[in-house]
Amino acid sequence: MQASRGNLVSRYDRYVLSQYLVLFGFFALILVAVFWINRAVVLFDRLIGDGQSAMVFLEFTALTLPNLIRMVLPMAAFAAAVYVTNRLNGESEMTVMQATGSSPWRLARPALAFGIITAAMMGVLTHVLLPASTSQLALREAEVARNVTARLLTEGSFLHPAPGVTFYIRQIDPDGTLNDVFLSDRRDPAQTVTYTGTEAFLVRDGAQANLIMVKGLAQRLHTASQTLSTTVFEDFSYNISDLIKDRNTRSRSIRSIPTPELMMHSDRISQNENFTPGQLAEELHLRFARALVCIAVALIGFSTLLLGGFSRFGVWRQILLAFVLLISLEVLRGITSEPVLENPRLWPLIYLPTGVGIAIAMVFLQTAGRPLRFRRGRAGTTGAAS
Repeated sequence: MQASRGNLVSRYDRYVLSQYLVLFGFFALILVAVFWINRAVVLFDRLIGDGQSAMVFLEFTALTLPNLIRMVLPMAAFAAAVYVTNRLNGESEMTVMQATGSSPWRLARPALAFGIITAAMMGVLTHVLLPASTSQLALREAEVARNVTARLLTEGSFLHPAPGVTFYIRQIDPDGTLNDVFLSDRRDPAQTVTYTGTEAFLVRDGAQANLIMVKGLAQRLHTASQTLSTTVFEDFSYNISDLIKDRNTRSRSIRSIPTPELMMHSDRISQNENFTPGQLAEELHLRFARALVCIAVALIGFSTLLLGGFSRFGVWRQILLAFVLLISLEVLRGITSEPVLENPRLWPLIYLPTGVGIAIAMVFLQTAGRPLRFRRGRAGTTGAAS
């Protein structure tokens, strides 16, 4: 009988864990799709507007996915834990297991295993995939910024390669000749300069890029006096290196630094790349804390729904409580980050939200086993009195 009961519990654990993983994949897919659509619209407008191809857009989208998954993975784990536990309660499967003598602590084993699996996924994401994708994305952005041809040579469209600069080409010949070029430079508040040329050519000299315009007109409008001066030229050279200088001088992002380098060479990184010790400590321990918090949210989603008895009004109050706790843990994470940024020796505070979440889940599991004993004790007292 004991072996049969143990086999039943083991099958139950595998069944519940499989349900957690299936729903986790579903919620993760939905949340990633929602976040991806919102960001893809902005990314598409920026890249296509700069003259990039659809393949570049797809590449950039793929490189931003690890960061999106990092954001939604804890929420997907929490939603899966709440949904599956609610369904098990509604279909009385949880009640049957409790009737066989399984305590809330024993029933929490699938949720704990689910939390550990999602924590492992988050660990691979934060320590391997996210730094690699962030580093590659920075390299590709630098390459696109240096590709002046891709950003400027788009015929028939008004382009804005930098704030206050508008560029237009009517037609591009097969030999690279630009026909009917329009360039407006409004970066200087004191004056607006507009260049028009019948033909133009792009010439690169090392890191410097120049636009050579032929047979054109330069118009200079002084803002204060509202006077316009014009100059007709046969050829004119315009330095366009400043249009891409801000993108070429980009430093390495802290998220692109590999975890082993953060652990072993933090002093060197702080000296060479202008990151404070607090920033490096926060980033390093956040990578571990983001993984561990998945265990906490999975246990909270499970244990909260075990509170209270059966109600015809459902478990919406427990679900609301679990959601409030999830938000509270995120708020607590933001609060604990500030002291670490000021003093890197306070890095244990980064793990406080995880510890608080697991402690709350343990209290709920301990409380969930008491109502049944309380009702039994009450019934025994009533029988003795009669």
